[in-house]
Parts: sequence; C-alpha cells; structure tokens
Amino acid sequence: MHSGTSDEHVKTITLEAFADCIVPGEKRSPDDRAIAGVSTGGGAVQAGALEMLHHDATGITAGLEALVGMLNGHATTYAADKGITLDGDVPPFVALEFDDRCAIIRTLTTPGHPEKDGWVLLSLFCNMAFDSAAHMSTHDAIAQGHPGLLTIGFELPQDDGIWRFADFSYGRQLAKPHPDTTPSGSPA
Repeated sequence: MHSGTSDEHVKTITLEAFADCIVPGEKRSPDDRAIAGVSTGGGAVQAGALEMLHHDATGITAGLEALVGMLNGHATTYAADKGITLDGDVPPFVALEFDDRCAIIRTLTTPGHPEKDGWVLLSLFCNMAFDSAAHMSTHDAIAQGHPGLLTIGFELPQDDGIWRFADFSYGRQLAKPHPDTTPSGSPA
C-alpha cells in the first residue's frame, strides 16, 4: 500500500485532501492527487492549512497522525461499502473522488457521531487558515497574496502601513473618537 511513500508524505497528502474538502482550491499541477481541483483559485491548502494544523497553538499537532490513520480507515470502509476500488499508490482518502471525500467528512461531522469533535476541530482550523490566516502575521499574509484574505476582500493597509477605513462597516459612524485619540488612531 502506498508504494514508495513515507509516513510523513501519507500524512501530508491526506491532510491536504481533507483541507481541500473544507475550502476547495485548484490543483497545483496536473498530477496533484491531494487537491481535487473542483474550484478555481487558492483554497485551504494554498492558504496554509497544513501550517495551521501543525501550529503548536492549535493543541492538535500530537493527534494529527492518529486522525490521518482514522480518516484513511474510514475511507477504506467507505470504499468497500460503495464497491470502489482504491488506487494503492496514494492513501485511501486521497484515492477517493472529491464527492466521496466530502461524504465521509459529512458523516464524521454529523451531530451524534462519536468522533465528531475531533473532525469539527480539524475542519475549523482548515477554515481558519483560509478565512483569517491565523497561522501567520497579517502583514506577511497580505504581502504574500494570501488567497483567503484576497477572497474575502480584506482591505490593504494605506501607504504608511496603517489600516484605516474611510467607510464605516455599518454605513454610519457609531461613535465619535475620544478627544485624546492620536492621529494614528491609538488611545492617548
């Protein structure tokens, strides 16, 4: 099974395939097996989901290997139940088509599933990598063209590097700045 692949490679591409189901992106190359390519632009993987999942602050890094094993076990069972022949050159979850991968994740994250908490947590961190680039500084994410921040229309700082917004998010000013507020917007 998975001839010529290391445990680390199996872990990486399995987690990439999972993250790609949470926020799909486009393939990095024609032979990319982890990313299904059902969307254009960068998805969770390109946004740094693996970096996020491996970040110590998540508290899940020690359990990732076990989750990968469980996910591939679920994929093997799913394939057997559906009569799907898996390609042994890649991990079972990666060998599945996108819709089949998503069906497994839906089952694992359904209320009442005994493993739900772990899979929901994994999903949330994949989403966080895309929506907020929580694993890196905002300045670095903007400079690198982070796909999630670009997709949600995250405003760029002004020329001096400070974020200021001419329009109020509610369409009106909710309060006047305190009289001692500095020109940079900081409290005095």
